[in-house]
This record gives sequence, C-alpha cells and structure tokens, in this order.
Amino acid sequence: MDETNLKIINMSDVESKEISWLWYPFIPYGKLTIIQGDPGEGKTTLVLNIAAVLSKGQGLDEHMKPEQPLHIIYQTAEDGLADTVKPRLEKAQADCNNIFVIDETDVSLSMLDERIEQAILKEKAKLMILDPIQAYLGAKMDMNRANEARDMTKHLGQVAERTGCAIVLIGHMNKNAGGKVFGSRRQSPQAGRFRGSQDRYSRCRSRAFW
Repeated sequence: MDETNLKIINMSDVESKEISWLWYPFIPYGKLTIIQGDPGEGKTTLVLNIAAVLSKGQGLDEHMKPEQPLHIIYQTAEDGLADTVKPRLEKAQADCNNIFVIDETDVSLSMLDERIEQAILKEKAKLMILDPIQAYLGAKMDMNRANEARDMTKHLGQVAERTGCAIVLIGHMNKNAGGKVFGSRRQSPQAGRFRGSQDRYSRCRSRAFW
C-alpha cells in the first residue's frame, strides 16, 4: 500500500480573497459551474447565447458586465460545428472571432486532457463550456464510481483555479419529476436526478437546473 505524506495547512497562512463573478450569482471565474436539465430543454441554447453576448463584450443582464469582449472555448460532442453550432452562433449575433474549439479530429478530448489548460492559456479564454459533460469523462472512466468522479472534477477545478477561467459543464438529468431552479449551490428536488456519482458535482461552486 502506497504511503501518502501528511501535509497540514494552518488557516492563518491562507490569504482570504473574494470570488470574482462572470455572472453573479451563477457563474464564477476560476470555478466549475454545472447547468443540469432534461435533454431538449434549452441548456445549449442558453450557453450559446451567453457565449454570443460575452464575445461582443456585452451581458445578459446587469449582473453580467464584461469589461471587454471575452475569448470563449466551446466543446460539443452532440452538434456539428458547421451545420449547427456556427449557424446558432450567427443567429445569436456572436463575434465568432472570439469563440474557439479544440480540434478533436485525431484524439477525443476528456476532462483530464492537458489540452484544456493549454487552450485556455493560449487563447486567454475566460469561459470554457463542455457540452455535455458525459461526453468528456473519458473512455475508461466509470461515471458511477465516486473516487473516479472526484478525481476528474478535482483536476478540472484546479485547471479553472490556476487559469481563472470559468468552466461550465452541461449535464443531462434522469427523467424523474421535480421543479426547476436556477441558482448557486441550492438544494432542490433535482439533486437526486444527476446521472452518475454525486461526487462528480462536489467540486462545482455553482449548480444551475434548467
């Protein structure tokens, strides 16, 4: 059995800092956010509209006030770039010069992939979207195993923290009854409807149910 060296952090050595928000109180910079809902209920439309306004330096409301146009990385495993994503961005009047996609032609992307952090740093992205999260778990990852789910979201959370990028995960729910809410770490009837281990979401600073 491998031994792990004990490390202790004294809270007096921790420097306090405020959370910086891309969209208060829903999407913080440097953290993970998950937007969860049933298939076909507008999660992708929501995030593409968010990407569109931010690409122009605009906001959806008074709580989303970018100082300048933002660079955004949008990864999707469900829609074609040329026939679906680009037309939807154009319909939302996005500045597509500020929206980027990691090319997965040769190698599929996973949440543990080093290319995520490399792309964020290269493009100076302030928002990254993975749509849907289930497609980026990796071929060997069992989404029902708590320890594997924790390690994966912990790694992605550390990428967000190191880069200051807001990382938004889009997820599908199991089809059970329950009301919808939109907010930051709030309990709701939806909490038991996540597909896979609940530990997958323990690193998320904000959860939105759509």
